[in-house]
Amino acid sequence: MARVGRLAGALLAETAGVYYLIGNPKVPCDWRASGFEPPGELDATVRPVVRLVVRGEPTTASEPARPALGAPTAASELARPALGAPQLDIELEGDALPRLLAEVFVIARTGSVSERLWRLVIGESDEDDTPPPDIISARWLGELPPAIWQIVRDTVLRCS
Repeated sequence: MARVGRLAGALLAETAGVYYLIGNPKVPCDWRASGFEPPGELDATVRPVVRLVVRGEPTTASEPARPALGAPTAASELARPALGAPQLDIELEGDALPRLLAEVFVIARTGSVSERLWRLVIGESDEDDTPPPDIISARWLGELPPAIWQIVRDTVLRCS
């Protein structure tokens, strides 16, 4: 089961222990404090999906794990980055997950994640002050035909 949350206004997806940033961050991010190596230049209009490297993990298969300064020395003791709440549970795994998330949530013109679409998926509304649950099943998101989601997306993003 893959998980999707938010990080600095972008989406943060975890699938099989691999983390992806989807969309441009909207606020500054302390990557190391969030558990990642800084990803370098980000421009989601050009590259909407970026694979993130967890602090202390090897960057190549032949490179041994490097614990972060002050971090536990055993690789098994390294903390995994938190996705925060609310987060989506999606059955889609692997490289298909971040591609789907970019198609569903990222506005191509700006590279930003649409807050309206995110709020729609997590079930948040202006009329209800009840916060969404911490974990939201979004299995349907991976099963919905793209043509149907495009109709929903166009309707939600249409300026009124």
